[in-house]
Amino acid sequence: MPLYYLLLVAVIQGITEFLPVSSSGHLILLPNLTGMTDQGQAIDVAVHVGTLAAVVIYFWRDVAVGLGGLPRLMRGRVDTPGAKLALLLIISTVPVIVAGLILKVTGLSDAMRSVAVIGWTMLVFGIVLYWADQKGPTEKTAEDWTMGDAIKMGLWQVLALIPGTSRSGITITGARMMGYARTDAARLSMLMSIPTIVASGLLLGVEVAGEADAGLARDAGIAALFAFGAALLALVLMMRLLRSVSFTPYVIYRVVLGAILIWVAYT
Repeated sequence: MPLYYLLLVAVIQGITEFLPVSSSGHLILLPNLTGMTDQGQAIDVAVHVGTLAAVVIYFWRDVAVGLGGLPRLMRGRVDTPGAKLALLLIISTVPVIVAGLILKVTGLSDAMRSVAVIGWTMLVFGIVLYWADQKGPTEKTAEDWTMGDAIKMGLWQVLALIPGTSRSGITITGARMMGYARTDAARLSMLMSIPTIVASGLLLGVEVAGEADAGLARDAGIAALFAFGAALLALVLMMRLLRSVSFTPYVIYRVVLGAILIWVAYT
């Protein structure tokens, strides 16, 4: 794969993985816009590893708390903040794993990879995000996360399996509807991404385990490194901006891109 295209894939994945604009939608569109072949699942695994490293480093305090609570959770005890966080993250991840496996087995995941689908999901869920962000109360913080809210956000996350929806965007939408402040909604969404990325990465990793060679391993390493840098930068900027700016700029981008894609798809 040409180096420039490899870097383009990595940077696009890194930037869009955590912004509410859909990384999967952009990666599906990329080959259509450039005329290049699809980057393949091995590179997908690599860029997922890069973005996973970025979110773990940025939220390392929360990650440390959750990992520290795992031993108590495994003993059936949920009497510490760490055990509670670990439990809620696991609960919120189950729906998307189950739904993802169903789509994979039935082949529906491939059937939805179209410009028209991405256009409509970009547009519709962008408007839904705007409504939730403007109308949602700001009475809850991440520390108020409950099992009921974790289940609801997990169900919202299932919608992200439709290309163009955006995993971060739809979970932030759900959190804002439930009353979480912007930064706390984003924080919960980012923490939910960790087990989700791990699960999807393992699934893809199993499929491509026998395909690796020296050249592919080198490309994967480059992709992972650049995806990490882009994702970390995107996280830092978004979390800082949310202290003073709403999600409206992302909504405008989604609506404009969605409208263009719908026009392209039907003309």
